[in-house]
Amino acid sequence: MKQRIGVYICHCGGNISDYVDVEQLSKLIANENNVVISKDVMFACSDSNQKEMIQDIQEKQLDAIVVASCSPKLHTHTFRNVALRAGINPYNYVQVNVREQCSWAHSDTPLDATVKAYGLIRAGINRVAYSEALDNIEIKAQKAVAVIGAGVAGMRAAIELARLGNNVYLIEKEEQVGGRVAQNGKLFMTGEDGKALTQRLLDNVKSYSQINLFTKATLEKVSGSVGNFNIDVNVEGNLLKLNVGAILVTTGFDYYQPSENEYGFGQTNRVITLQEFNKLVENKSKELSFDGKPVNSIAYIYCVGNRQSKGPNRYCSRYCCTAAIHSSITAHEKFSGIKAFHFYRDIRTYGKQELLYRQSSLNGDVYLKFEEKEPPVIEVENGYPVVKVKDYLTSRKEIALKADLVVLVTGMVARSDSNSVSDKLKIPVGNDKFFNEIHPKLRPVETVINGVYIGGACQGPKNITESVQSALAGVSKINALLKKEVIELEPIVARVNKETCLWCGKCAEVCEYDAIKPLEVNGKMVAEVNVATCKGCGICAPVCPNDAIEIAEYSNHGIESMIAGFAAQAEINQTETQHEEKDENALVGMKEYPKEWKTILESFNGTPLSIPQISNMSGLAKELVTYHLMTMNRYGIVEPAGLNDEESYYLYKPKNH
Repeated sequence: MKQRIGVYICHCGGNISDYVDVEQLSKLIANENNVVISKDVMFACSDSNQKEMIQDIQEKQLDAIVVASCSPKLHTHTFRNVALRAGINPYNYVQVNVREQCSWAHSDTPLDATVKAYGLIRAGINRVAYSEALDNIEIKAQKAVAVIGAGVAGMRAAIELARLGNNVYLIEKEEQVGGRVAQNGKLFMTGEDGKALTQRLLDNVKSYSQINLFTKATLEKVSGSVGNFNIDVNVEGNLLKLNVGAILVTTGFDYYQPSENEYGFGQTNRVITLQEFNKLVENKSKELSFDGKPVNSIAYIYCVGNRQSKGPNRYCSRYCCTAAIHSSITAHEKFSGIKAFHFYRDIRTYGKQELLYRQSSLNGDVYLKFEEKEPPVIEVENGYPVVKVKDYLTSRKEIALKADLVVLVTGMVARSDSNSVSDKLKIPVGNDKFFNEIHPKLRPVETVINGVYIGGACQGPKNITESVQSALAGVSKINALLKKEVIELEPIVARVNKETCLWCGKCAEVCEYDAIKPLEVNGKMVAEVNVATCKGCGICAPVCPNDAIEIAEYSNHGIESMIAGFAAQAEINQTETQHEEKDENALVGMKEYPKEWKTILESFNGTPLSIPQISNMSGLAKELVTYHLMTMNRYGIVEPAGLNDEESYYLYKPKNH
């Protein structure tokens, strides 16, 4: 067990300390067994505090540290690096979440938040006491990548991977590459033809000898793990076995297919989808006609199959508004005398796509707004559709429009074969049926399976530019992974006590990652863990009847001690320290208190000052003063004091002065 533990409890600039009494907790934690040092700090993640932690570890000869702050998702690697730089094993560090789990969750009951934080910190201390010095698992990586799906995103990713020196296997289910884009004519925003774009990318793909393109190819089986995946691919009845270090999935999307009688679909052939309408416009030259009769009026109905409050597709498909408006502009450019009516719920032409909306309006297009609860109704008169709607832009005035064509603007949905790909690669699928990344902001193209990445519209609706950017983000991650040739994985995985294991197979049955297989050792069958595949989820441990399997860093002793630490009686004094007025002396003794704050406070001479005045007196740049002053205001060190005489700047003063 660890005997010299350091504990650091973060104020998080008030995010924690406004509701959790961190100062009292720091004093209480100092009395815990094996705790050598206990501090409450303003910002645990700040450079100054990291340096102080390193100094504490070295001077106090600490063998483990606990940081009570925000979510481990944010700063686990930050403090592991602190431990490493100070000379202790990074896995002798534990982060306790007292922001999301305490101060934010229980902001209405600060005493309860403090009690809970106390229990969590003690649990963290007990856990780190049983922590082990672990070494990362090293895996030799194959410098080859399988890209599943040869649409625009897949081809662009394959080209970039090859340019960076990787061997690439580009696997396409269809006979032709290019996906949905290859079926399109003129594209927004560039105006380039979809077929021309995909042909240009295909020519580029063929120019790289490192890229092997397989069409009419389906993924049959995937085994192995990051750095060494074994893939079986069926190419027109022939089984091809590939060995790759990583996999990038860019399988794209399907268009929503309207159901029978949805907005008149199927009642008359003059109700068609946007994709069918674009084909019609592309194939006509002199006059826009349908069934031999001219088309003069077109009614576009938006959000067909998306943004359903009670249906399966509750999300916005994002590209549809722009696609419909661009289609209307293209029809106007190619044919004269066209009248377009747009029945919409909301127009979402974001960014530069707003220019298309402006152009559509200048072309004379008419926009009529409806709400989901009162959608347009399509009736058929003499074979022609009549759109009836209550227009919310004219106080729900009832409008009836006879149109030559009704165009249903359908959005993106997950591919019908996405479940098959998900099952083979173990990629989680969200409620929207698209593939799920680990985190949309922090890890937007990574999946829970090491070495398997996703890009493009297979993970959600995206336009071409966004799809390519997403796929290239996956390329960046993959290249960073494979260029080292040796991959380091976290060592927090399952491990088996071969003395007590009798191989009943229950652990393998519940493992979702196929990480456990039987192995014969000295004439006896036991469980063997593939450490490269194991995610350390722990689902195998509780099903073992002989208690022969555990997770590194989560031994029975460690978990039991965490429970004991959390459940122990907490003697917290109810104080008002979270809500008391604070001045600059409130932070005396906090060594990481930014020196800029002290410089700013020293600038005040009894009168309120503006940011330019503080900058002149302190010598700090105005931008730096602004940054620190806002945080000081948030924490209650300074407060606004009105405007200056010219009413050009806000004034500030130290609180209670």
